[in-house]
Amino acid sequence: MEKIPSVDLRDFLSDNPERKQKFVNEIGKAYEEIGFVALKGHFLDKNLVEELYAEVKNFFELPLPIKQKYEIPNIGGQRGYVGFGKETAKGFKKGDLKEFWHFGQYLAKDSQYVGQYPENVKVEELPGFNEIGKKAFKMLEKTGQYVLRALALYLGLEEFYFDRYIQEGNSILRPIHYPPITEEPQDAVRAAAHGDINLITLLMGAQGRGLQVQNHDGDWIDAIAAPDELMINVGDMLSRHTNNKLKSTIHRVVNPPRNTWDTSRYSIPFFLHPVSEMSLNVLGNTVDEQHPPLYPDTTAGEFLHERLVELGLVKK
Repeated sequence: MEKIPSVDLRDFLSDNPERKQKFVNEIGKAYEEIGFVALKGHFLDKNLVEELYAEVKNFFELPLPIKQKYEIPNIGGQRGYVGFGKETAKGFKKGDLKEFWHFGQYLAKDSQYVGQYPENVKVEELPGFNEIGKKAFKMLEKTGQYVLRALALYLGLEEFYFDRYIQEGNSILRPIHYPPITEEPQDAVRAAAHGDINLITLLMGAQGRGLQVQNHDGDWIDAIAAPDELMINVGDMLSRHTNNKLKSTIHRVVNPPRNTWDTSRYSIPFFLHPVSEMSLNVLGNTVDEQHPPLYPDTTAGEFLHERLVELGLVKK
């Protein structure tokens, strides 16, 4: 496959069974073959996207001492600010050339997960940042819910199989700033080759070159979305739960051409996570003589902790 397939969520949301099945088939096939799709018809309207980017730029333009005020110790970078170069992709020694922020799940006061998840961090200097971040989180979570419903049908599961696991799931909205490059990077890129940890990732800001996906032949292909599209990929949790039927594809963000080093890049991925107790054991209907189980039993919480250790964000 040499390009990322484009699908339209409005097909799945329609009252026409044929259109709905068309979407299920298209997204399922794409996730088997390359693990990425560009999605139109999502729940983020143009105004919300523009407001979010404006607030994100406002935050990253704050003086470094103010940003560092929101760097919270002992939570593995799961909320608030994470400084430049602090995250390292699995298997790499150099930190990625980026800084980022984490919005997390919004819980009711009586939720059983209060105390399990770190609290969201509020930026005192930018009240709009907090408000717009929450709105975007909710719309991306809603979009992801419908994508997972389509994938459940593709996998031969009950349509709402994933709903109970992602409601109050440990999801993350991550605005990322890749600052201008001021000197020749020493074996470092904006985001080294990696697979995502979670069920699916919904990415804003894949317009223009930078994001690349590795296809099954080992070739790197540009993943460029239209302005009205989200790029959505399979994460490692979903891949192992489906015994690699749905592919978690290695991807990276490469450094720009030298003549554009003086420009920033922003992207905003939403990492859709389930609740920690979700079993990631290989689904029985993905196993047969030709496809034995590829992974040991684990839960989403155990797998997340393991990967955060590998990323250098938490201690063993």
